[in-house]
Amino acid sequence: MSATRLLVLGAVRQHGRAHGYQVRNDLEFWGAHEWSNVKPGSIYHALKQMAKQELLIAHDIAPSTAGGPPRTEYELTAEGEREYLSLLRESLVRHDQKIDLLTAGVGFIVDLPRAEAISLLRQRVVALEGRRDEVDKHWTPQAAPEEWGHIGEIMRLWVHVADSGAEWTRGLIARLEGGAYVMAGEGERSVDVLPDGVENPFAGQDRD
Repeated sequence: MSATRLLVLGAVRQHGRAHGYQVRNDLEFWGAHEWSNVKPGSIYHALKQMAKQELLIAHDIAPSTAGGPPRTEYELTAEGEREYLSLLRESLVRHDQKIDLLTAGVGFIVDLPRAEAISLLRQRVVALEGRRDEVDKHWTPQAAPEEWGHIGEIMRLWVHVADSGAEWTRGLIARLEGGAYVMAGEGERSVDVLPDGVENPFAGQDRD
């Protein structure tokens, strides 16, 4: 499962309709180019592919006054909305994916109802606890720790990642249970996107 698909759908959704430059601008504004594999080319490719898959509607709008070809704006279809929410839910439950997928999911977690987000995160804790038990049972050498050698550090790392991931997830659950953040269905909230035409102060210098 790729974080790019979730990020692009989520970015378009936050605008209602957005063109590729807006999506790229938002993702760079959120720092996604630093913590994920999202690159400009993959953003535009994802937009075109998901339009072909009927997850997005492509609208050609008039060219700018400066000239140039018509700009394409994208909007989620009903199927695109279902795909987005499915990817978002999966990102919060899966523990065996790259960290950029979880990061993307947390970035959009407020698009879910509070009770559902908490339920999904509890499933994540169970999965992480299961992963730790699996490492202890099937992968941890049975010899005394001093006899493991440096390979034993791999198992220690796996256990540490599972333990720390579960601890962080429990903390997020507690914050959500305590009323943190405005979740779906709870009223208006600010959306951190850049208005069209506003330059991103965090963007890199390699603009297309």
